[in-house]
Amino acid sequence: MNGAIRALAIRTIAVVAALACPSAWAQAPNFATDLLAGEVAGPVTDPPINQAAGPPADPPANQAAAERTELSNDQASQPSFKRLLGDVESYYTAPLRWDGEQWAFFGGTLGAVALAHHFDSNVRTHFAPGPATGGSTSDLEDAVPAAALFVGTYIYSSQWQDQSGLTVTWAMAEAAGLSTVTTYALKYAIRRQGPNETTDPNSWFASGSSFPSEHAAAAWAIGTVFAESGSGGYRWVTRLLGYGVAGFTSYERLKHNAHWLSDVVAGAALGGSTGIFVVDRTYGGRSFASAFSVVPMDGGLMLAYHKSLP
Repeated sequence: MNGAIRALAIRTIAVVAALACPSAWAQAPNFATDLLAGEVAGPVTDPPINQAAGPPADPPANQAAAERTELSNDQASQPSFKRLLGDVESYYTAPLRWDGEQWAFFGGTLGAVALAHHFDSNVRTHFAPGPATGGSTSDLEDAVPAAALFVGTYIYSSQWQDQSGLTVTWAMAEAAGLSTVTTYALKYAIRRQGPNETTDPNSWFASGSSFPSEHAAAAWAIGTVFAESGSGGYRWVTRLLGYGVAGFTSYERLKHNAHWLSDVVAGAALGGSTGIFVVDRTYGGRSFASAFSVVPMDGGLMLAYHKSLP
């Protein structure tokens, strides 16, 4: 399978996921209105035969429920689209509202990517010794874990009519979509050649599409949302699955010589931060307390970063 076909297949998976999720989101309000109709509607009994004529009776309970349900459906007909537009605007204008800590985190991310770039050649040599280039990079295979996590969440939530699960499914799709669009924009701007195309890690602006890794970005976006969404009592399970899938996908991209180490680090940072953004938007601004600190050590100082997960 040549590179063009692999790229087309990956984009097709992303489009299918994006198209599937609005239907998942739409099921949540429908489920809520079904519950609402069940609460309002009650048994309808025939009036007594000898009941005296009086003022016009109120509409039957089931009619009121139907009208209320219809109104709710009208109000909920396009909430996901309007909310998505708001999230997209907030996502791409977020740097205009960053505070000092967020800019420091961004600077630390750039530093991590630069440090990873220093080891790009060493990592490539470890997984693909020798100067040979080309060969399969297992693009479809490496997309399976994150896709399975997303599809599995959707199927389970749909089967059991789990509204919270459908909300998580929509959030996962939104995070994956935002991170993937951003990733491809960076790819076409930076045009870095990957380790399966060249042995030079500094081959920037050279008709490649390696930086950053779209697999890592999508996997960390989906995994972060899965790990941090909801408020269930099995947080350690969701984190193990979510971050496990993301970490495994990142490792596989290096193992298959598809990306440089710095490509994967950049993709992971982009996907993870996008996942946190979507979780905050979905659940009303959850707290992820963080702080930088300077730690003394032998021969100098170490800059440390700490983040508390809810």
